[in-house]
Amino acid sequence: MSALDAPLDRRSFLRLSALAGGGLVLGFYLKSAPRAGAQDVVKAQNLVDGAFSPNAFVRIAPDGTVTIFSSRPEIGQGIRTSLPMIVAEELDVDWKSVQVVTAPVDPAYGNQSAGGSTSTPQSYTSLRKAGAAARMMMIEAAAQTWGVPASECYAEDGVVHHRDSGRTLPYGQLVARAATLPVPEHIQLKDPNEFKLLGSRVGGVDNPKVVTGAPLFGIDQKLPGMLYAVYTRCPVFGGKVISANLDAVKALPGVKDAFLQEKTAGGVTGLVPGVAILADSTWAAISARTKLEVKWGEGAHANDSWADWTAQAQKLSKGGPKFEVLHHEGDPSRALAGARARVGAAYSYPFISHLNLEPQNTTVSLENGGARVFVPTQNPGAVQGSVAEFLGVPKSKVEVIVTRSGGGFGRRLQPDPSLEAVAIAQKAGAPVKLLWTREDDLQHDHYRPAGFHFLEGGVDGEGKLTAWVHRQVGFDPHYMSGGEDYPANFIPHFHLETAALSNNMPMGPWRAPRSNVHAFVICSFLDELAHAAGKDPVEFNLALLGDKDMVRPSTGRGPGYNAARMRGVVKLVAEKSGWGRKLEKGRGLGLGYYFSHQGYIAEVAEVTVSKDGELKVDRVTAAVDVGSQIVNLSGAENQIQGSIIDGLGTAMFQSLDVAKGRIVQSNLPEYPMIRMPDAPRQIDIHFLKTDYPPTGLGEPALPPLAPAVANAVFAATGKRIRELPFSKTDLSWA
Repeated sequence: MSALDAPLDRRSFLRLSALAGGGLVLGFYLKSAPRAGAQDVVKAQNLVDGAFSPNAFVRIAPDGTVTIFSSRPEIGQGIRTSLPMIVAEELDVDWKSVQVVTAPVDPAYGNQSAGGSTSTPQSYTSLRKAGAAARMMMIEAAAQTWGVPASECYAEDGVVHHRDSGRTLPYGQLVARAATLPVPEHIQLKDPNEFKLLGSRVGGVDNPKVVTGAPLFGIDQKLPGMLYAVYTRCPVFGGKVISANLDAVKALPGVKDAFLQEKTAGGVTGLVPGVAILADSTWAAISARTKLEVKWGEGAHANDSWADWTAQAQKLSKGGPKFEVLHHEGDPSRALAGARARVGAAYSYPFISHLNLEPQNTTVSLENGGARVFVPTQNPGAVQGSVAEFLGVPKSKVEVIVTRSGGGFGRRLQPDPSLEAVAIAQKAGAPVKLLWTREDDLQHDHYRPAGFHFLEGGVDGEGKLTAWVHRQVGFDPHYMSGGEDYPANFIPHFHLETAALSNNMPMGPWRAPRSNVHAFVICSFLDELAHAAGKDPVEFNLALLGDKDMVRPSTGRGPGYNAARMRGVVKLVAEKSGWGRKLEKGRGLGLGYYFSHQGYIAEVAEVTVSKDGELKVDRVTAAVDVGSQIVNLSGAENQIQGSIIDGLGTAMFQSLDVAKGRIVQSNLPEYPMIRMPDAPRQIDIHFLKTDYPPTGLGEPALPPLAPAVANAVFAATGKRIRELPFSKTDLSWA
C-alpha cells in the first residue's frame, strides 16, 4: 500500500484507555488550547500542548463499535456526517459500524465553530491522521499478538489481516493490547487512490431522526418545570424600554410573569433592553404579547430610512473626502479618457434577513452557580464565554449543549438569544425556553449589509479592459472590503474606494459574506464591459484572467487569487453548458464566477423571459474546484444545489425597507422566499479535481448565481439588472 509518511509528535495525541468498556480512545487538540478538556479525564492524563486542530476523539469499543465525536455544529451543511467520514476512511472501518456523537463544548477540542466554510479545510488532515494512527495501532496490536512483523499485516473494514497465514482479528479484540502501545511517531496516511468511503455518496447520519421528527433541534428541547418565554425589543435599533402595561399582561391566561429587562451586553447585536413574558406554554406567551403595550425611548436613530440613505449615496457617487482608498493601480482617469469604449453603471442591493427555518431559541437552566444552555448555535464558544461573563462566573460553570440547527447562514454565530434567555431565567426562578417568532427573526436580525456601487470602466482598441474606477457606499466597512481581491490585480489602471453611511443597523455575516454581493456587482459590470468591447463574455473574462497563476490580494487575506484555477472552471462551465448556442429572443445564457471561501466556482444560467417580464431559470450549470478531494459526494452536491436555490431566491425576491428607524416588513407575505415553481428546472454540477487541499462548500456556490442570471436576462432581453432583488426591475420586452 502506498502511503504518505507524515511526521507527528507523539505528544500531539492523548490516549485515554481507562474509559467505560475498556475501549481505545485517541484525541488530538489545538496547540494553543488551554491545558483543560474533558475535565477530570484530561487532567488525569497530563494533557500536553500538541499540534492539531480541531480536537476530536475516536473510540473503539471491545464489540468493534467505533464512536466518532463530532466537534463542529451541524447547521444543515452535513458536517456531522462528512468529518467523521474522514476518520473512518483512514481508520478503515465499515461505515455501518460507526456511531457519531456530538462532542461536549470544551477547550480541548479547539475551534468548535461552524462558519466561513472552514470546517473541512481546518479539519481534513488532522482527522486523517487521527484515523490513521488508530489503524496503525490496531495493526501493531495484531502483529504482537501473532508474533509477526507489522509490515506483514493490513487492516480492512475494522479487521486486521495477516497476509501470509490468512489469520484475522477484529478491532474490538485488539483494543486492550492497543491501549498499551505508544502512539506511532510517523503516521502513514492512505494513498487517496485507495479511498473507499471518501468521495462516495453517504446519507446524513441524522436523516432517519430528521424525517421522523425526533427531538434534535433547539426548538425541541424540554426541561422539567420549564417556563416558556417571549421577548419584545424596541423596534428602533438602539432604543430603550420606558414602561409597559405589565399588570394587564400578568392577568392573562397562562401568564406567570412579565417584567422589564434593562440589562445590556454586546451592543446592538447583543442583549438589548426589552419586555419579557413568561407563561406555561409557548402559545400563552405569544398570545399575551399581542396585548402588550410598551412605551419606547426610540433614541437617535428613530428617523433613519432607506430613502434617506439612498439620497446620501447618490450625493457621494462622484467621490469626495469621506472615501477611503482600498486599492489603486496606475492612472485610471487617464486610461478612461483614452478608452475606445467607456461604460458607467450604478448597482445597489438592500438589507436582507437570514430568516432561518428554525427561529432563534435557547433553553437554559441556572443551576450549581452556573448555567446549562441548550442552543442551536454555530459558535458554542461565544455562547459559553458571553454567558459566563454575563453571570460573572468561570466558563467551566457554563455547560453548552449544542443541538442541531434548522439553518444558520451566519446568524447563529452570535449569542444574543442565549443572553436573553439567561437574563430572563435570572428572574424566573425556573428553567426557561425562549422562542423567537418569525416577526422577531425578521425585524431583529443581524442583517446582510446593504450597499451602493458606482463604477466606470474602459476598454481599449483591442477590446481589453484597461481601466476600472469603483466607489462603494455602504453601512459597515468590515463588509465593504473584498472587491480589491478581484479584479484589482488584473487591470492595469484600477481604483477602489469606499465610504460608510451613518447608521445603527445590527449587521452580521450572511451566507458568503462580501462575496454574495461583490460577485453580483463585479461580474455583472464585467459583462457590461464585454458587450461594450464587442467580445463574447467567456472570451472577455478568460482574457482578463490572463496567464497569471497566483496573485496575492493587496489586503494579504487568504492564500491569494489563483487565476489558473478560475480559468479552469470558466472553461469547464462553458463547455458543459453549451455556451455559444444561438437562442431565440427571450432566452439567454449568462456567466457568473467568483472566488469565495477558498472555492473557485463558475456558473452559467439559462433563462427564459416572457414578453410581459416573467423570469424562469431553466437550467444552472456549475463548475466547481474545491481541491483534491470531495469528502461526501451527496453532501457536496446538496450544498451546491442549496446555494444555487438560496442565491436565486435572494436575488429574485428578498428586500427589507427601513423607515422611522425600523424594519417595515414583518412576516413572509411581505418578505417572500423562493418556492418550488421558481427554482431552477435543472441543476448540473461538474467537479474539477485539482491538486490543492480540500475546502468547504457551504458558501462558494452562492455568489456566482445572481450575476449569472442577471447576465442571462440581458442576453435574453437586452435589459440590464443593476439592482437587487430582480423583482424591482421591469423585465418586459417587445
